[in-house]
Parts: sequence; C-alpha cells; structure tokens
Amino acid sequence: MGLGIVFALAAAVTTGTATVMQAMGARMAAEESPETQGVGTFLLALRRWPFIAGVGLDMLGFAAELLALRTLPIFVVEAALASALAVTAVVAAFVLHIRLRRIEWTAVVAVCAGLLVLALSAGREGEGDGDELLRLATLLASCGLAVVGFVTGRVLTHRRAPVLGMIAGLSFGLVAISVRMLPGFGLPGLLSEPTTYAVVISGITGFMFLIDALQSGSVTSATAAMVIGETIWPAVFGVAWLGDSTRHGLAPLAVAGFVLSIAGALALARFGEAEQTEEAAPQPEPESES
Repeated sequence: MGLGIVFALAAAVTTGTATVMQAMGARMAAEESPETQGVGTFLLALRRWPFIAGVGLDMLGFAAELLALRTLPIFVVEAALASALAVTAVVAAFVLHIRLRRIEWTAVVAVCAGLLVLALSAGREGEGDGDELLRLATLLASCGLAVVGFVTGRVLTHRRAPVLGMIAGLSFGLVAISVRMLPGFGLPGLLSEPTTYAVVISGITGFMFLIDALQSGSVTSATAAMVIGETIWPAVFGVAWLGDSTRHGLAPLAVAGFVLSIAGALALARFGEAEQTEEAAPQPEPESES
C-alpha cells in the first residue's frame, strides 16, 4: 500500500513535470522557425533537449502508473494522475514564469489535501481481475473508442476540443482498467491477453485524440473533459467490478478526498498544455479633440 502511494505520486510528479519540459521544447522550436506549424514543429521539438527529457519523464510516469495500479485501488491512482496538473502549475510558475492566481494556489492545496485524505482512507486493491469475457470487452471497447474518436475528429466542427478531450480521457481510463486486469507481466502470457492490446490501442489513440483536442480549441475545456473522462468511470468500475474498497467505515472520507482532488485538478485545467496566457496590454485611449 505504502509503496503503491509512492509510485502513484511519482507518476504525478514525472508526468506533470514532463508537460512543462515538452512545452519548453515546443516553444524553442517555434522561436527557431516561426513559420513552421503542426508536424513540422513537433519534429523540430524532438531535436530540443527539454522536449526529449519530457518524453523520457512521460515514459517513467507511465511505468510508475503501471506499478501503482498493481497495488492500489484505481480511484486512488487516477486521482493521483489528475493531480499532475497541480505539479505542472507549480513547475510552470517557476520555470515558465506563469503567474498563479490565488484561486489556483488554493486548487493546488486542495489537490494535495484530497490525495492525503485518499491515502489515509483507501483500502487495498480488489482481488478481482475480471473474467475472460470482461478482458475481451476491454479490447472491443478500446477499438470502439478509437473508431468513435477518429469519426468524431473528421465530422465534428463545433466543440471539438471538449468532445475529443473526453474521448481521450475515456481511452486513458480504459488503459488503467486494462492494466489492472493484466494477470502479470510475463511475456508468454502477456502476448495472449486481450487487455495487453487494449492498453496499446487505448494508450496510442488516447494520446492522439488529446493532441487533436488541444490543437482544436480551448486547452482548458479539452483538459477538463479529459480529467473527468479518465477518473470518474474507472473509479466506479474498480469499485463495482474489481472489488476496490476503502478502509472500514471510511468510504465517505474517500469520496470527499476524491472529489476534492478532482475539483482542484479541474480548476487547474488551463495548465493542460503548460501554455503561458499573456494578458493583453491595455490600449491607450484616443485623445479627444479640443
């Protein structure tokens, strides 16, 4: 239990820091070649050490998430991953010189308090890892979400950012559930598990949908929808089907901690891409003719 909390927090810290590092690399690439856009900017960013470091931190964060999901209830791990936005906000305040408003500092405190409450009230992960039919259902669901996401990205013109963000969040939530249902990490058995391919499909497509969402409109709406999608339904699934639980008599406290941490993360959703929002300079008022 204690080691699982360490891994969950490590996933949040590495993922949150990775977002800032990738933003630094992308800005460096944009400054070098302002006329380059889209894939070109991404390829330029890959040549910048902050972006590469961010990718490496993301990989470490995913590994820590895998280990956390083997020992903790899903609702604890997903709340910890949502708290990565608090890490991003704090790191961005110092590295990218983004000013945090009072309400955002309050949200950071709320996230930390919510995670502390969850850590104190959560029980062990459930013993259930799903039957063969449920594991096959995760693979079918990952393929179905992929199709829905691609069709949505092509036909939707209004509110693409929150819709694609929600689909990305649902995909990331499916990754967490699929990892939890893996019987082990041994290669012979791993290759024959439907949940293995569900992890791969949902992980890749979720990342693609999130990037598309962030480029389609409001970073805040896309990130908020993603946080909701990747936290709430996996938490309910873990409790209802996989036997996740809290310590005896502490279920209300765990619910309060979960709600507090997610609400704090939503308040920090504008840091989903670690973008600095420049306030427009006040325009001088025209002089009146005398």
